[in-house]
Amino acid sequence: MCGWFPSRVSPTNGDFIQRHAQAVSLKHRVTIFHIISDNNTNVTIEIDSKTINGIETHIAYLKHTNNPIKKVFLFLKAYKILLAKIDFFDLIHLNEIFPFGILSLFSKWFQKKPFIISEHWTGYHFPNSKNISYLQKKITKIITKNASFVCPVTNDLKESMTTLGFKGEYKRVPNVVDTNLFYPIENNTSTFTVTHISNMVNEHKNIEGILRVIAKIEKQIKEINFIIIGEHSDKYLNFAKKLNINLKKTTFINQIPHNEIAKKLQNSNLFVLFSNYENLPCVILEAFSCGVPVISTDVGGIKEFFPKKFGCLIDIKDETALFNKIKLMFNDFKVDKNKMHNFVEKEFSEASIANQFSTLYQKTLNT
Repeated sequence: MCGWFPSRVSPTNGDFIQRHAQAVSLKHRVTIFHIISDNNTNVTIEIDSKTINGIETHIAYLKHTNNPIKKVFLFLKAYKILLAKIDFFDLIHLNEIFPFGILSLFSKWFQKKPFIISEHWTGYHFPNSKNISYLQKKITKIITKNASFVCPVTNDLKESMTTLGFKGEYKRVPNVVDTNLFYPIENNTSTFTVTHISNMVNEHKNIEGILRVIAKIEKQIKEINFIIIGEHSDKYLNFAKKLNINLKKTTFINQIPHNEIAKKLQNSNLFVLFSNYENLPCVILEAFSCGVPVISTDVGGIKEFFPKKFGCLIDIKDETALFNKIKLMFNDFKVDKNKMHNFVEKEFSEASIANQFSTLYQKTLNT
């Protein structure tokens, strides 16, 4: 049961959840449910069922409504339609507590089906948590209390959730990396390449801060290129021009497929993330898996999975530190690519994540 999942409305939303499901499917029969409002559908409820990467996937597209009562009714009706498409299941693996946890409660109370939760949402961190309504908090408390396990991707996220009063049986399970896709290659390019990949939301990823640092770096180092990748990245072109950034050396690339992300990282010398807040960004782990060192802000749970020799952590919005660390990496910073890949293989590979969830599934069914 996925609150976020790639769909025709948002093709890459929740792709990290899709990778969790693919990992679990190595050992279990998995069926994916996702329900989303679609402004472009002409029918009240439209069901799209297909097999994606070997997993039975059902997405319900609902006609948009501003009426909250009608919306709840449509979601519940769509959920019942989706449930009728599978003959039997043992448990629900819920992704995103609110509001889809309400549907998981329905199945637990009326069908005796237990559920566990994976949670990735940065909104539980302060100060973003101030935007959570009283009603959402009350419902979330009921959901986490009734879950067999609550699995945040970091302990930092667990602390934020428990601070809000969301009690439950917590067990950290991190994001998954396809280590067969993200692996090191010998990079023989003469130009030092720095890559940034994100959702391109400045409030979140501080893209403008990165660009200001690029403008300064260019004046001191000629043999360095920057690649900025993400949806609508070209919206920063005018900002880059105002900074007099050389657009022959700094390239803006709009969203690309996941396998292309792997190629870009493999051919990079450094990955940079300058976020104001995070949980556990998959792209940092994917860079590690490719043997690429990382400079990141020390936010969320990133430091929980960041060996010292794999890169540098800096304070948020510290453009001077980012500038200095990029220069350090350019001048003299060697990494053991195979050691980095093996670390990711052990902690975040599909097999590792499948084993971690399998243990929790068995405990859930044996209680």
